Amino acid sequence: MNAMDKRSAIFLDEMGIGVQWQLRQRPAADVEEAAPAEPEAAAEAVPADMPAPVEAAAAVPAAPPVLAATDAPAPAPAPAPAPVAPAAGAEDMSWFDDVPAPLAAPKLKGTPPAEPLAATAMPLSDAAIAALDWPALQNAIRNCTRCALCASRRLPVVARGSRTAATIALVAAASAQDEAAAELVSGDAGQLLGNMLKAIDLDVQEDVYLTALVKCRAVDAQGQDRAPGGQELQACRPYLERELALTGATLAITFGQQAARGFMLGAAARGSVMAYGAAALPVVATYHPDDLLQRPQDKAKAWADLCLARSVRD
Repeated sequence: MNAMDKRSAIFLDEMGIGVQWQLRQRPAADVEEAAPAEPEAAAEAVPADMPAPVEAAAAVPAAPPVLAATDAPAPAPAPAPAPVAPAAGAEDMSWFDDVPAPLAAPKLKGTPPAEPLAATAMPLSDAAIAALDWPALQNAIRNCTRCALCASRRLPVVARGSRTAATIALVAAASAQDEAAAELVSGDAGQLLGNMLKAIDLDVQEDVYLTALVKCRAVDAQGQDRAPGGQELQACRPYLERELALTGATLAITFGQQAARGFMLGAAARGSVMAYGAAALPVVATYHPDDLLQRPQDKAKAWADLCLARSVRD
């Protein structure tokens, strides 16, 4: 310290300022002592200035996955989702294939009563049919497999009228309308038939037994009505013979040319009395009601035929 400094120090001490001066000097010393602390502050400043350490700090939160990794079992479940999500397992539809099976079973249970029974039933022989009573005969007709019509029919159209009638009325086969109505000679044709028979004092339900030569509707390849073939007529003949025997009919009236020729198994004519079978059953042929609806001018001829039938009956 030079003389000036010494003198200044003495002067300041005398003025009572020396202590304050020293205090002001101490901070300088403190600053020097704090200097080592400055590196710490600088160290704190470094993270603020350097994004990299900050990112490293942000990466620490990313460590929670690492913490999850500390649960070493957790990473093992991570693969587990892959098996659980097994799209491959979902693509394996074997479990789905089992669903239709139970659904199909009930359908199979409901189907057999209708067709399989008829399809698998053995055709009845002529002798067996000749021994049937009325209920058994009707059942045999409904389940008949004696010709190919059993494969195309909806239902056999059974006879109607009185089973003890002296007059049997014959048509060749049921029409599409008859099959839909489940009644032989239905609709307008049925109404006209009733009027024709009533004109000669016959009631279609009380005095006549109405049946068909072929019990199932005969159709062509397009599903349209057609005339029954010879094989079909022969297949149904035992049923017709049994109906004739059970009714004890003494007169037959055929309606339509197909019915007349089919019943007589050959030539047939209107306007004369024909004889059928060993018992020489009287047969009179006339027009089918459907024919008369299309050609009303033939009604006079039909009336003459009906009068001939009434004269035979009386």
